[in-house]
Amino acid sequence: MSTIKLYNTLTKKVDDFTPNDPKEVKMYTCGPTVYHFAHIGNLRSYIMEDVLEKFLNFYGYNVNRVMNITDVGHLTSDADTGEDKMLKGAKREHKTVMEIAKYYEDAFFEDCAKLNIKKPDTVVPATSRIEDFIKTIEDLMDKGYAYLAGGNVYFDTSKLDNYYVLSNQDETDLTEAVRDDVTVDENKRNKADFVLWFTKSKFDNQELKWDSPWGTGYPGWHIECSCISMRELGEYLDIHCGGVDNIFPHHTNEIAQSEACLGHKWCNYWFHVQHLNDVTGKMSKSKGEFLTVSLIESKGYDPLSYRFFCLQSHYRKPLLFTYENLDNAVTAFNKLLDRVSKLSSEGEVDESAFKTYRDKFIDALSMDLNTSQAFTVLFEVLKADISDATKLKLIEDFDKVFSLDLIKKAEELTSKSAGSNADAELVSYIEDMIAKRKEAKKNKDFATADSIRDELKSKGIILKDTREGTTWEME
Repeated sequence: MSTIKLYNTLTKKVDDFTPNDPKEVKMYTCGPTVYHFAHIGNLRSYIMEDVLEKFLNFYGYNVNRVMNITDVGHLTSDADTGEDKMLKGAKREHKTVMEIAKYYEDAFFEDCAKLNIKKPDTVVPATSRIEDFIKTIEDLMDKGYAYLAGGNVYFDTSKLDNYYVLSNQDETDLTEAVRDDVTVDENKRNKADFVLWFTKSKFDNQELKWDSPWGTGYPGWHIECSCISMRELGEYLDIHCGGVDNIFPHHTNEIAQSEACLGHKWCNYWFHVQHLNDVTGKMSKSKGEFLTVSLIESKGYDPLSYRFFCLQSHYRKPLLFTYENLDNAVTAFNKLLDRVSKLSSEGEVDESAFKTYRDKFIDALSMDLNTSQAFTVLFEVLKADISDATKLKLIEDFDKVFSLDLIKKAEELTSKSAGSNADAELVSYIEDMIAKRKEAKKNKDFATADSIRDELKSKGIILKDTREGTTWEME
């Protein structure tokens, strides 16, 4: 088998993937901030992370995947400014923060289920780990990496040799007004410093607060992922996943605080998924039509058609969403299902051919998770001069990664087609009987006409004679 190669944001190149433990891959995924529904742009990242996890399993690794749920600490700006997103959601819907968190966490995993995204092995809400956050911040202060100023605890980025190791940015990117999300915080020693803990001196209306050595308050967003990952997966992490918008400052800050705490390199591979864009640019919750799974369902789209749409493109390329593009994906998906539906399970499985094509499939995905090339292998299988039984076994095998329910949906298509044919046969039978009854009545053979009516009625078909002719309906 080919060695798995993944683009690593940390090294800025495609690297051979080698986990710390050959028996287990430790994988961490930044979870949702549960203040609103996830839009389909958010879900593109989770789809591709799901494909990565399933391919690693397919390849032979055991994957231990952890995800956080952000139910406190994420402000409307990623740069520690603005209102807490959870409080914003609670105000919008006149509910408590925890009511909002529960509702939108459930909604998120319902959407994931519709898209065949596997729920991670471990899911941890931030509010369940406050003690861990406090202990880690205390440790960072003891080691000289954090300081108290203006009631808040900050991470001191000047203590690091290369704070921007992940993003290749510098402090000029943090100059006031260069980015919309940057404002002056007079408490910071350095422009790049970030908040580990907010106290009651900031956001007095914050609903969720905890006692700490620095006053009553709540954690910053960035500290939660580091603490949850280190507790659940240990000191050495193999893969950290997220969208490209997480690279800076969130993942940059995670590396800073984690490695300052541990004293060594923390995560070897950083996997980032590009944006889903609409015609106006990056998709978000704040502009245009709020594109959710429920919305595209209401328009008649199968959520798995959207998954198929995402898998047609490489995860590191921006993907443009339009309904026309989604319609094209639906057409291609249906054609694929139609071809699968025509396969017969009869015949022997050619194990040699099975291995050949399975290896090709692994080779495609091993080259930086090239799902588009993996579909090329699938279509090669459909065209190949091998038994249908072999093709079906390969399709079922490939779908462990694709997760498109290819066999199930193809069977549904066959069943639906059979039902349509049956309906057509029934209509033809009724129309033929009506024509015979009309001819019998024309010949004044009323006994035959009545027997035809009775026969149809016994089958639940009711005839109605009108001035325009005879109509029918099912009883």
